[in-house]
Amino acid sequence: MSQGTYVVTLGETMALMASDKAGPLAHASTMSLGIGGSESNVAIGLQRLGVQAVWCSRIGADSLGQLVEREIRAEGVVVHVTVDDDAPTGLMVKERRTPTAQKVAYYRSGSAGSRIAPDDVDERLIAGAALLHVSGITPALSPQAASTLHYAVAAAKAAGVPVSFDLNYRSKLWDAEAAGSAYREIIPHADIVFAGIEEAELAVGTVRDAEEAARRIAAMGPGQVIIKLGADGALAFIDGQLFRQEAMEIDVLDTVGAGDAFVAGYLAEFVEGLGAGERLQTAVRTGAFVCLVPGDWEGLPRRDELRLLGNPEPVSR
Repeated sequence: MSQGTYVVTLGETMALMASDKAGPLAHASTMSLGIGGSESNVAIGLQRLGVQAVWCSRIGADSLGQLVEREIRAEGVVVHVTVDDDAPTGLMVKERRTPTAQKVAYYRSGSAGSRIAPDDVDERLIAGAALLHVSGITPALSPQAASTLHYAVAAAKAAGVPVSFDLNYRSKLWDAEAAGSAYREIIPHADIVFAGIEEAELAVGTVRDAEEAARRIAAMGPGQVIIKLGADGALAFIDGQLFRQEAMEIDVLDTVGAGDAFVAGYLAEFVEGLGAGERLQTAVRTGAFVCLVPGDWEGLPRRDELRLLGNPEPVSR
């Protein structure tokens, strides 16, 4: 890898079990097995868009850990992991209770990923990167995981490497007060911040709209703040200038992973040196792609596929 041409992501990825049909999980006779994790989703998204990605984490010395590592490596992502002999790989279970509503359960307490430590972080790898991407999931896993995130961010800042931070609130991991406190510690050290309006309010308090949310986060230090608005697109406050981007009109099948895809699209164009408008356009397009298929990351597009959305010709020959 050439210095400054790759992106490092840091965070836990779990094995993922999902019911093959809609209905109560208690009556499911078959389930599929895969993987899922916000930071590895972003890494895979970047890789498919032509940006070399590196995923750093800790996995268990078990078959699920082997599955996680194999799947991510298969996407061309460079994997930098510590194998923990004393803790299992985390597990996520999805229940499609109705055709349009899902429930997600986590089995990650005491997981290998929650035990990630500063010694698992290669400072030289971060120092040579074009960007470090982290999320608010990691500090929710354990105090040690939180310390590791701060260690990685400090290593990036010391080397002059930009830091991207997606708040990515998970109510099943911690409460709003704890999350907000953690966000306020991390945001001032980030150069790029992603959040939904509700997530932003955890850090800055009640806001009138997305613009106020973006401006108040920017006042904490980041030069780029992007508010993800789902079906309403996105709003960004970048270097003192406001940008708005409409979403793409699609028939949504599964929204899980769309936020990570959005982040990957934005960061890919940032690393390539493209302007704010182009970053946002690619972000909403990659996010839309993931909504068209079931799964956390499987629907992530390759760069030559981006033009397919909005193409009036349904068949490519």
